[in-house]
Amino acid sequence: MTIKRVRKAVFPVAGLGTRFLPATKSMPKEMLTVVDKPLIQYAVEEALEAGIEQIIFVTGRGKGALEDHFDISYELEATMRARGKSLSAIEGIRQKPGSPVYVRQQEPLGLGHAVWCAREIVGDEPFAVLLPDELMVGKPGFIAQMVEAYNQVGGNIVGALEVADSETDKYGIISPGTVDGRLTEVKALVEKPKAGSAPSNLMIPGRYILQPEVMRILESQEKGAGGEIQLTDAMAQLIGQQPFHGFTFDGERYDCGDKAGYIQANLALALARADIGPAVRSFAEGLLR
Repeated sequence: MTIKRVRKAVFPVAGLGTRFLPATKSMPKEMLTVVDKPLIQYAVEEALEAGIEQIIFVTGRGKGALEDHFDISYELEATMRARGKSLSAIEGIRQKPGSPVYVRQQEPLGLGHAVWCAREIVGDEPFAVLLPDELMVGKPGFIAQMVEAYNQVGGNIVGALEVADSETDKYGIISPGTVDGRLTEVKALVEKPKAGSAPSNLMIPGRYILQPEVMRILESQEKGAGGEIQLTDAMAQLIGQQPFHGFTFDGERYDCGDKAGYIQANLALALARADIGPAVRSFAEGLLR
């Protein structure tokens, strides 16, 4: 079995961010910062660490700030240089010519539809999908860990994370087979099963490595849960035709699509920093007295 290298990553970033209004009224939700870095930058850096060569953003209207973030900032850079200020804080953000690539999802028809919008750029190659709302903190990063596993087993790999039984109706859930270390054979996938009917408590936390055949399935995919074209439904059709595994992350996950999760991410990452951690810790301990 020849295992093609994963060179491309798709970032579905067309969402409106309604759960964070009014903050996201005129700002992309992916540009919300955790400490001093936008969510989208954490996700892009995670992909680059894994050897991804081409970043593909599936965007919508009003995402100009996101596109500008990864471009040259001429006025800012020229002013900082003229004043003798270090550019270290923004070095490495600008990508090489030809990456990122931007495609539009004109209608909010679901995650599966967003991924399908990138089909011409993905072509006939395996590709990663990263949802920036899900902030994964670990060394190496989640996609790097998944790529290492993929290079051993090939096929399709999705992130796997244990959640409480009461949470399973919120996510895509894995029906597990054989377990080998952090790899779990995927027998079936269920999108947002009704409470009490989930086949396990292993959810898919927004990280995927998929074969290009999923694009052919998405071409004619019917609407599923929530009246949207679900990526989970399309992936489920690959099970039995190609190797399919879940991979459990060795690190921390923060759901930054949720306000409480977003605040927790800011607190956790701030406490881990040498420059601001002590001050934040002292403040937090004072609040809890």
